[in-house]
Amino acid sequence: MVPVLAMLLNGVLLFLVPPLLILYTTLMILAPFGLSLGVRKKYVQLLIKIFEFGRVRLEQKRNRKNQMSGDGHHGEDEDEEMDDKLLLVPDPDSEKKARENGRRILRMGSVCEAEPKDLVSFQLDSCLDYIKSGIQAIVDDEVTKRFCAEELKSWNMLTRTQQNYEFISWRLTFLWFVGFFFRYFFLLPVRITIFFTSVSTFVFVVSSVALVPECAAKRWIYDKVSLMAFRILTRSYSGTIRFHQLENRPRPQGVCVANHTSPIDVCILSCDVSYALIGQRHSGFLGLLQRALTRASSHIWFERGETKDRSAVTRRLKEHVDDPNKLPILIFPEGTCINNTSVMQFKKGSFEVGGTIYPVAIRYDHRFGDAFWNSSQYSMLHYLFMMMTSWAIVCDVWYLPPTTRQPNESAIDFANRVKASIASAGGLVDLMWDGQLKRMSVKQEWREKQQQHFTRRMLAINKEIRDDEQREKDE
Repeated sequence: MVPVLAMLLNGVLLFLVPPLLILYTTLMILAPFGLSLGVRKKYVQLLIKIFEFGRVRLEQKRNRKNQMSGDGHHGEDEDEEMDDKLLLVPDPDSEKKARENGRRILRMGSVCEAEPKDLVSFQLDSCLDYIKSGIQAIVDDEVTKRFCAEELKSWNMLTRTQQNYEFISWRLTFLWFVGFFFRYFFLLPVRITIFFTSVSTFVFVVSSVALVPECAAKRWIYDKVSLMAFRILTRSYSGTIRFHQLENRPRPQGVCVANHTSPIDVCILSCDVSYALIGQRHSGFLGLLQRALTRASSHIWFERGETKDRSAVTRRLKEHVDDPNKLPILIFPEGTCINNTSVMQFKKGSFEVGGTIYPVAIRYDHRFGDAFWNSSQYSMLHYLFMMMTSWAIVCDVWYLPPTTRQPNESAIDFANRVKASIASAGGLVDLMWDGQLKRMSVKQEWREKQQQHFTRRMLAINKEIRDDEQREKDE
C-alpha cells in the first residue's frame, strides 16, 4: 500500500511541479516591469463563461421547480406585492398631519389653553412620526449592510453566499471539484511563493534604500522599487487591474483620495503610481511593512484614538503637501473598509491641508472574489488566505479630474463634493453616514441635533396654533 501511495505522490509532483515553476518564473520576470502575456485576461474571460453556464443551470432548475409547484411567475408577483406592503414609505403629508394633531391636542381642554405661550405642548403621539422614521430606518437599513460582504446574485463556484447547499447538476458539481483542485493545489502554492518572495525582497530592498542619503537619486530608486514590489505583490492574488483616464494621475504636491474596501487598495493603486502613505499604525504583518516603508520614504502613521496625534498629523500633512520633492499622499478619508457597494462619509481633515485633490474611484468585480476585509470577523492572515484561494481580484480604477477647494467652500462641502464624484464614477451609492458606526454608537451631537429638530418642530406647531386661535378670537 505504501509503495503505491508513494508512486501516486511522485506522479502528482511530476505533473504539478514543472508548470508551477514555469508559471512562477514567468510572473517574477514580467511583473516588475508591468508586462503581461495576456493569460490573466483570457483566464478571466473563461471564468465569465463558466459563471454564465452556472447561472443558466440555476435558472433552469428554478423554473422547473416553479412549474412543478404550479406557482410560476404568479407566486413571485404575489411575493413582490407582499414585500412592498412591508416597506414603510415616508408620508409626504406628515408635517401637515402633525400640525392638525397639535391643534386637536391643544383644543381638548382648558389645561392646554392655560399653559404659558413660551412652553411646548407635548403629547404622547407627538413622537409617532419619529418612531415611524426609526422603524423605517431599521427595515430599509442603508448602513449596517455596508459592513458585511455583498450578497452575490448568482453562485460563482467559489462561495454559496448566504444560501445552503443545494445539488443542481453533476456537471456543476464536477466543475466545482475541478475549480477547488485548481485553486488550492495549483494557484495557492504559486501565490504563496510569490507573496513571500515579493514581501521579503521588498523589505530587504527598501531597507537598503534607507541607507542612501536623502537626494533625488534616492527618491528615484524608491519610486522604481515601490512600483516593482507592488506589481509583484498583486500577482499573489492574480490581480487584474484596468486603469482609466491616465491623464489625471496624481502628482507631487497633491493628495490622492479614494474609497476604501481593503488593505490591498494600496497595492492596487501603487502598481501605477508611487505614493506616500498615511494611515493607522498597525502591529504584526502590516506593522512590519509600515516600518520598512518609513525607512525609505516619508510616510505618516498615527494612533486613531490620540488627540495629540491628530494635530501632529495635520501639521505633517501640510508640510508634506508644500514640499514639491515628495510623493503625492494617498488617503482613504472614510477611515474604515466598506464593502464596495457605497461611499460613506469622508473625514474633513484631508481636505483642510490645501494642495490639489486627486479623486480616485475603485470598483471590484465580486464575481471573481470578494476583496472586502471585515476586520471584526477575519484576521489579516485569514483574509490573505481567502484572497489567495479566490479565482482572482478584478477591479477598475478611475482617475478623476483634479480639483481644488473653492474660495467660499467649507472643508465639509468640499469633501462631500469629492465623495459624490467618486461614487458617480464607480457606480457606488453615495451615503452621508459615518463608517465608524460599525465600531461605535451614534455620536452624542447627532442625537442632540435630532432633539433640537424635534423641539423646533414642536415650537413651530405651537406658534401656528396660537396664531390661529388669536385670529379666531379677533374674528
